[in-house]
Amino acid sequence: MEVMMSAVCFGVALALVVAIIIYVWRFLKWVWLRPKAIEKSLREQGLDGTRYRLLFGDLKEMVHMTNQAKLKPIKLTDSLVPRVMPFFYTSANTYGSTFFTWMGPRPVVHLTKPPLIKQILAEYKQFQKPRGGNPLATMLAKGVVSVDGDQWVKHRKIINPAFHVEKLKLMLPAFHISCSEMISKWEGMTKGRSCEVDVYPHLQTMTSDVISRTAFGSSYEEGRRIFELQQEQAKLVMQASQSIYIPGSRFLPTKRNRRMKEIYREVKSSIKKIINKRLKESGEKEDLLGLLLYSNDNEIKQQGNNSFGLSIDEVIEECKLFYFAGQETTANLLAWTMVLLGQHTNWQDRARDEVLKVFGDRKPDADGLNHLKIINMILHEVLRLYPPGSLLGRMIYEEVKIGNLTLPSGSMLMLHMMLLHYDADVWGDDVNEFNPERFSEGVSKATMGQASYFPFGGGPRICVGQNFAMLEAKLALAMILRRFSFELSPSYSHAPHVIITLQPQFGAQLILSEV
Repeated sequence: MEVMMSAVCFGVALALVVAIIIYVWRFLKWVWLRPKAIEKSLREQGLDGTRYRLLFGDLKEMVHMTNQAKLKPIKLTDSLVPRVMPFFYTSANTYGSTFFTWMGPRPVVHLTKPPLIKQILAEYKQFQKPRGGNPLATMLAKGVVSVDGDQWVKHRKIINPAFHVEKLKLMLPAFHISCSEMISKWEGMTKGRSCEVDVYPHLQTMTSDVISRTAFGSSYEEGRRIFELQQEQAKLVMQASQSIYIPGSRFLPTKRNRRMKEIYREVKSSIKKIINKRLKESGEKEDLLGLLLYSNDNEIKQQGNNSFGLSIDEVIEECKLFYFAGQETTANLLAWTMVLLGQHTNWQDRARDEVLKVFGDRKPDADGLNHLKIINMILHEVLRLYPPGSLLGRMIYEEVKIGNLTLPSGSMLMLHMMLLHYDADVWGDDVNEFNPERFSEGVSKATMGQASYFPFGGGPRICVGQNFAMLEAKLALAMILRRFSFELSPSYSHAPHVIITLQPQFGAQLILSEV
């Protein structure tokens, strides 16, 4: 009996030792052996980059450089790239236009060559959105931007009708109401005299109101809490993305984990109430949610199977995306536009003259907005200098050849729109200057047909909401220019920084005067 017990104990102990050895081997392979083998392979192919450091890779240095860059503003004449993305800017200058760094044990290949970027954006099935990483980072919003393959095809097919140009024209009255309310507030502040106003929070409120009205048919007040929560979640997501994710750590009851989950639950509950209320109402609604639900229901009926449609949870994620991306993109675009026109008042005068010539005193309409050539040029140049995001990430899930490089499964790609938007070889010696004239003959002419300008992404996965954002920005800018002239305030501090999107860190203080 004792011999049998000893044999069992020995067997258990042996199995435990074997299990420990296997897990130690896998961990060692993950944190050291595989990264070092990949680093050797990349260098043998002629690619240069940072040296792999155990477990963290370049994360610590990247976070440190970003935090240091945010400590002080820059001059208006300085390039904003070193402040916004100091680690990548330094790496590109050190290692060349194509280089590699390390996101923990994962290799990241950085690309700034237009032909390679065009190939990657076009082949969306092969180069997919990053999955894995820190699961907490998905709590802000998932939706169409985070799905791939057949799931992306389904989501995009159902969402597209809501963003059709003819449908967007029906939303112009909601744009007009929201912008009129903001302008009335500014008139109350100026009272016929010059007045300093930080326009950024006002623009955030206005674009939030637009999304609430156009997406859900409600006012900003009804959606205020969702916007506040989404903004807080964005900051927490940025923190999570700048740290190594240890599998299972999302279940730990840390202060950040608890708060992110609280926000996730509250936002989901609030949007679900809006959706359930809408499902009980009769008739088709012409807002984004109504169009989305109608398109979803129509797809299910046509295919005869619920699996061809979106679930309620998937609809909620799309709504969260409406809320965050729709509000942030346009608010930032308008803020940077006003900052630049506050410096370059000659372009502000030209844009105002165009608005008065096209509309006079009448309410702006879709046809007139399409004839605002100067404003279109200005917005394109603002998006070049201040794109909503500084880069696009893609993941390789099986070995692939890109140009002369063979990259292993698990490699991440970074497509650097900001480095390209500030490339003197593409844009000329005045690359750091505000010059809307470069877009006088359209984007294709300005870029000479290269994939060197992609503020809304590119290829089949180009942002579905870009027409919405541009239409709203044109209308808002036209209405603002007709009522106010403005210049930068002496109290303005130039400090672009990224919290998911590119924002003015200390606001956008302008001197407003009624015209």
